[in-house]
Order: sequence, then C-alpha cells, then structure tokens
Amino acid sequence: MVVLDWDGPDDPANPYNWSKGMRIYHTFIPAATALVCTTGSSIITPALAEIQRDLHVSREVSLLPFVLYTLGLGAGPLLAGPSSENFGRRRVYQVGMTGFALFTLGAGFSTNIASLTICRFFAGVFGSPGLSIGGGSLADLWAPHERAIPWAVYVLSPFLGPAIGPVMGAYITLGESWRWTQWIMLFFVLAVLLPSFAMKETYKAKILQQRARRSGEESIEPQRTRRQAFHDFTTKILIRPLHMICTEPVVGLFTLYIALNFGMLYAFFAAFPFVFAEAYGFGIGSTSLTFLGLGVGSMIGCASIILFTRVSSQRRMARAKETGQSTGSVPEERLYVAMVGSVCLPVSLFWFGWSVQERVHWICPVIAEAVYAYGNILVFSAATLYVNQVYGPLYAASATAANSFARYTFGATIPLFIVQMYTALGVGWASSLLGFASLAMLPVPWVFYKFGPTLRARSSYISSP
Repeated sequence: MVVLDWDGPDDPANPYNWSKGMRIYHTFIPAATALVCTTGSSIITPALAEIQRDLHVSREVSLLPFVLYTLGLGAGPLLAGPSSENFGRRRVYQVGMTGFALFTLGAGFSTNIASLTICRFFAGVFGSPGLSIGGGSLADLWAPHERAIPWAVYVLSPFLGPAIGPVMGAYITLGESWRWTQWIMLFFVLAVLLPSFAMKETYKAKILQQRARRSGEESIEPQRTRRQAFHDFTTKILIRPLHMICTEPVVGLFTLYIALNFGMLYAFFAAFPFVFAEAYGFGIGSTSLTFLGLGVGSMIGCASIILFTRVSSQRRMARAKETGQSTGSVPEERLYVAMVGSVCLPVSLFWFGWSVQERVHWICPVIAEAVYAYGNILVFSAATLYVNQVYGPLYAASATAANSFARYTFGATIPLFIVQMYTALGVGWASSLLGFASLAMLPVPWVFYKFGPTLRARSSYISSP
C-alpha cells in the first residue's frame, strides 16, 4: 500500500503553505462558530422569567432550554469529531451551522416547553463543531511555533460568548419578547455560514484523498469498511476516552478540574439574576451588564497568554542560541499560566460571595467575577495545550472528547440547583462551598508541573506507537 502524503515541504495544497490572509480567514470560521454557539447558550437566560409566564411553567422547568442546550454542546463533539475525519472539516462546519439555524428558528416558534427544550438541545448539538474540531482546524493551518496568537483568539471565543449573550438577551427581551432572543441568532449564524461556503478543506487526510481521486489514484489507499469505521468510532469516542480518564491522571484530573470550572461558570447565568436582584435591586438590564465582567476577565486572560507565550518563546530562543540546543519546550512549561489561574479561581469565589453577602458596592463582585474568568481561561488554555503536547494528535483527540463532554455536562447540571443553594445557604456560604471545591483542585497544575515527567514516563498511551 502506498501512503498518501504531501509532495514535499512546499506543497501548495498543504495549509501550512497557504497565504497568511487565507489562513486567518480559515481561522475565523471555527472561532466565530464557537463564539456564536456559546452566545446562544446564555442569550436566553434573561428571558427565563418571561418564558415562565408565557409557557406556564415553574422556575426550575424554565431552566431546561438553557440546560439542555448546554448538554447539547457536550454531546455534539461525540459526533462532530469522527464526522470531520470521514467527511472533512468544511462539510461538518456547514452542516452544523445549517442545523443550528433551523433548530434555533424552531425554538423561536415553539409554543410549549417541550418543543422549546428539544429544539434548543439539537441547536446545541449542531452548533458544537466550532468547540470540538476548531482546535484540529487550527492545527491544520498553523505550524506549532505559529499557533500562540490564533490559539489564544480561538480559546477566547467560548469564554466571550457566554458573557455577551445575557447583555443581548436582556435588552432584546425588554424591547421585544423572549422569542427574538432565538431569531436574532440567525443573523449571526448567517455571518458564519455564508463565509464557510468559500472555505477550502484543511484536514490533511481529506485533502490527499480528494487529490488522489482527481488523479485517478484513489485505489492506492483502500477505503475503510463500515466495520472498521464503527470500530474507530467506538474506540476514539467511547472506549478510549473513558479508559484514559480512569487510567491517566493527567486526563482524569484535568477533565474534572476544567469541568468543575465550567460548571461554576454556567452556574453564574442562573445565579446572577437572583443574586443581583436580591442584594442590589437590579433589573434585567442592569443584571445583564454585570456579565461583562466575565468578558473583560477573559480578554485580559487571553492577552496574558499571548504575552507569556511570546516572552517564553524569546527566552527559549536566546537560551538555544547560547547553548546551541533545540528551541523545543517541555510540556510542563505550559503549566505556568495554569498555576496562576488556579490561585485566582478560589480567591475570586470567596471574594464574590462575601462581598455580596456584606452588600459591598456592586462593582466589587463584578471585579471578582472578572478574576474568576481570568483564572478560568488560563487554566483551560494551559491544560488543553499540555494534554495536546503530552499525548500527541492521536490520543489527544480522545482526551479532548472526554473533556468537552464532561465540562458541558457539569455546565448543564450545576445551574439546576445553584439558586436553591444560594437561597438555603446565603450567597456568602454558597459561594464559599464552591470556593472550597475549587481550592481542593488548586494543586492539580502544580502537581503535574512537579511530577509530570514521571507520569509521562509511565503512560502506556505516550510510550505506545
């Protein structure tokens, strides 16, 4: 069997050799998709009270369209990942955004909570490719030494989307109705979907298959049978991720840590309307503006990641020039920013809870949530890059699938009981409970920085070919 590969390092079909403008264009699609689908998750939260009245449901039931959408964001990657390997990235983005548009349209026309919840769930499933295969698209487009800025911008999207969604949703609900929180998303979907039709394929295997087909050499690399495809699916998406969580401390602990952080982040969307209305008398519009603290913290975190990457890269190059050694970095160097972020997370939760409990000026808890967002993006970005570098493209895909499903499952679960917890314990002690949970996870990046090389040496996934 002849293995398909590029025609040398300068092959024009290789996305690494495309013009910078073309690569930026193809980076925009997954980043914008991630921004749109995460904005869609939170845009409905200011309208929950109106949904209660309009569809005659309880407060807990009115949360289901938000919760099931978030669960869809976690379930979608289980299909999007293997689909992109079979059909290419381009087609998955196009089908995903089309399905997202149709189910979002249906959500706006829903006349009962069941249809609204079902439409929102499938909108989340179809909107998820930007979250699940976006990292793969960036790896297709940018060489490792070029990825810092594109990666930081891409990672910012799923953190920025949930912050701007409530602001949009609040003023749309005040001006029109909850249904327009869904219909307005169609304009943003079109802004991503239409440019996607001008995309080229970026996935190496698909590009080479298409070229072989055009040249009449398709038979040189046999197609997988359905049994082989099913085996690959169950192995990569079901069996291997579960096995890695149970046997690989790096995957298991970072998955739990990131999932807990995302669960707390999404809990804010259910808790803030209650917290700021009770403590400060804020209305829908004023409460929505407090979410901007999350956006500001995320952007500062993104800038910090870029700055750290540039400084560390320059230091490595200077050290390599002096010693004549390679400029490559060990994976544990990725964890410096996660160590900073791990301290910010529990501090911000205690800060938020007790500043609200003592009725300190409202800007104080808003700054605390910005610090939380800052720490969250630092931990997420560093942990993801660390896992990718440690396990390589083959096994990192399984670890990423496990992480994606876990973090959005937590994001769908914790909001269901967060308001009851704040009511029963008070804002101070309820936030402190979350703070203690975050404090328990604080050592994770520090432990892996210390013992990472030892764990890597013992890993069967890293030592196996």
